[in-house]
Amino acid sequence: MSLGRRKTPVLYYDIIEIPLVEQYRSMIDSVVLIFTALIGYFLSGWGSAQWENYLKFYNATPFMIKDPLFSSDISFYVFRLPFLRFIYQFGLFTVIFSLIASAVIYVFHKKIWFVRRGIKFSESARIHLMILAALFFVLIACRYKIDTYDLLYSERGIVYGAAYTDIKAELPVLKAMMALSILTAGLLLLNIVTSSYKLTLAGIGLMVAVGLIGGKVYPEFIQRFEVAPNEIVKETPYIKSGIKFTRMAYKIDGVEEKDFPASEKLSIDDIKKNDLTVRNIRLWDEAPLLSTYAQLQEIRTYYTFVDVDNDRYNINGEYRQVMLSPRELSSQNLPSRIWINEHLTYTHGYGLCLGPVNQISKEGLPEFMIKDIPPVSNANIKITRPEIYYGEMGNKYCFVNTKSKEFDYPSGEENVYTTYKGSGGVRIGSFLKKLLFAIRFGELKIILSGDIMPDSRIMYYRNIIDRVSSATPFIKYSSNPYMVVSSDGRLYWIIDGYTTTSDYPYSEPTPGLGNYIRNSVKAVVNAYDGKIDFFISDPDDPLIKTYNKIFPGVFKRLDQMPDDLKSHIRYPQDFFSIQADKYSTFHMTDPQVFYNKEDLWKIPLSTKSGANQVMEPYYTIMKLASEGTEEEFILMIPFTPSKKNNMISWMAARCDAPNYGKLIVYNFPKQKLVYGPQQIESRIDQDAEISKQLTLWNQGGSSVIRGSLLVIPIEQSLIYVQPLYLSASQGGGLPELKRVIVAFGNQIVMEENLENAIGRIFGEGPKKAEILKEIKDEVEGQVISNNELINNAVYHYEKAVKFQREGNWAGYGEELKELEKALKELKGK
Repeated sequence: MSLGRRKTPVLYYDIIEIPLVEQYRSMIDSVVLIFTALIGYFLSGWGSAQWENYLKFYNATPFMIKDPLFSSDISFYVFRLPFLRFIYQFGLFTVIFSLIASAVIYVFHKKIWFVRRGIKFSESARIHLMILAALFFVLIACRYKIDTYDLLYSERGIVYGAAYTDIKAELPVLKAMMALSILTAGLLLLNIVTSSYKLTLAGIGLMVAVGLIGGKVYPEFIQRFEVAPNEIVKETPYIKSGIKFTRMAYKIDGVEEKDFPASEKLSIDDIKKNDLTVRNIRLWDEAPLLSTYAQLQEIRTYYTFVDVDNDRYNINGEYRQVMLSPRELSSQNLPSRIWINEHLTYTHGYGLCLGPVNQISKEGLPEFMIKDIPPVSNANIKITRPEIYYGEMGNKYCFVNTKSKEFDYPSGEENVYTTYKGSGGVRIGSFLKKLLFAIRFGELKIILSGDIMPDSRIMYYRNIIDRVSSATPFIKYSSNPYMVVSSDGRLYWIIDGYTTTSDYPYSEPTPGLGNYIRNSVKAVVNAYDGKIDFFISDPDDPLIKTYNKIFPGVFKRLDQMPDDLKSHIRYPQDFFSIQADKYSTFHMTDPQVFYNKEDLWKIPLSTKSGANQVMEPYYTIMKLASEGTEEEFILMIPFTPSKKNNMISWMAARCDAPNYGKLIVYNFPKQKLVYGPQQIESRIDQDAEISKQLTLWNQGGSSVIRGSLLVIPIEQSLIYVQPLYLSASQGGGLPELKRVIVAFGNQIVMEENLENAIGRIFGEGPKKAEILKEIKDEVEGQVISNNELINNAVYHYEKAVKFQREGNWAGYGEELKELEKALKELKGK
């Protein structure tokens, strides 16, 4: 028989012969073997990537909180369920591949025959394949079991988590499917001893029917005809669970709420009592200050200021808020970017700039407490080790202790060179290490360079975020590290680290983050030698407890942090922003109020750099109402109602020990109008004098930069402060702080500095002082018979003061003219 005629199946005694089976049998065996090896390699890589899930499964720490549906501790969902889900997926993939591979081999080895009525198996093939098929359905049952737990992450209801339809419709169907899967697996095992597959096929058909009807039609029927007409009644218990678990997951369940009257009776005496608060109101925004620092203090083109950070120091015996920016080296801006310059000569940044947040020079420029190269300090903060080898700008690698001169800092027309004295980096030692590093960084010059000696050291992972992330990849780190000057003058970076998960039941997720977060880690990096220390800042977090068990010795207690560094830890802005966003909705704990969104808040918009942006939390030093008599460093943000612009409350996070991490929300009286940031900015725009001045400044090649509007609580009242900067319209302008706008109640004033603005509003402004002085000079020495003229002058003065407080500047000007007339008459007398 020719090959051409054998390509079609041939019937022999009721068996359909597949052509060329024997010819290709050995080849098929080889192909299956190769595929098995490839699949094994893939599965091994997949399995090894689950090291973290396995270790968390094995070292799980209980949350001591149970879910309301299955009464399982939250640790089951966070630590155990992800690994169990992987085991199911791994098993399912393995069984499916085994089924397919085995069936192919049995066909080509004639253990499976195709007959007119179907398929016949040899006894060994039938036993093997029925066991594999039964395992497949057991795993399908496991999938339905996992699906029951996944109901706790349902998005069907009003809140995240299992809702009425999920529990009353989805859950029974999933349980039924799980039972049918086990039943089908049993029927497949029964086929080992019987040749009839009718019951098995019936079981599979029943699963398909229940899956289609119960998985789609029935839940939709319940949702539409039972839940929708009575949604609030049906969903109330599940709304309660969603609120409760979301508040716990984002650590806003312990927020303390207090009343804040927003009084308009603030006096100059109150201002004086809160003098330290006023002197720490931040007038310099990051963007204009960064630009000013760059032009005044970068010194050379290869230095750069990446960021400006807020912190607090005791300066000459006074608690002060400061702005601080490290001066880092940018290898991309070197005048000659040859390999030796980038990796051997120019290796580090140098020093920093530090200044108070609200002091300005006569020219409108920032005042400095630390500046220049080498660092010059006029405060009690001294820098003894200004070199920055590890920072936000570090290039991939550099070598120190080489034969090449290592640049330290510029000094006039010459350069000062240095020799590294620390333990940072890795000692080169041998040629083999040199070769390995050359391969690692893909650079032949590392091998060929005669400047690199055995005692030379190579520093890599110099970007501090990459450095801490590589050491602890299971921790998410803030993109906003900040530098601290220690008591002995060394420079350290502090980076906030977060433990997160997407597996917290009933908690509303945050895109790109998950649905649970804790600021559990403070990482400290020495800017000179790169040494990292990890400190546990939230010892109650079960995730960091688990990681501490997995990696003993990596994390230290927070009380082991040196005091001079610990005094500078602060509540992180990004964490606080997430909490504030969630609290704007989940402060409503009543299900009825939550359902109707009756008291929904939002974080207000504010004009910044000419555009409306969502306000960012800001640090300040102030006395918290009803929380003691001492000023403290806090992080705060205001709230407005979701569809209005008036302010409804403000939230504060305390940063100083022993109250670090405590959150307080101050609620305003709901029957009282408290201006929100947008309303204050609208009133500023409508002020004739201010608007006229801004228009004038925006002409002739200059542009006005409006700074962040800050809401500053003082005693039981609020004042609003917004700085104005003037800069050249063209690029490269030097921003100068030209004016400060202050608002209180219905009054808005603009002055050259904060003191004058506050003085104008609260009774000690420059114009009132001038008026009083003029009255005193003119009236003093006059005879008592001039009482009528004196009373007239005083009358017009008091009217002027009244109009000024009301913001009636037209009336204020008229009364000043009348006052001038009265004074001239007195002078004539």
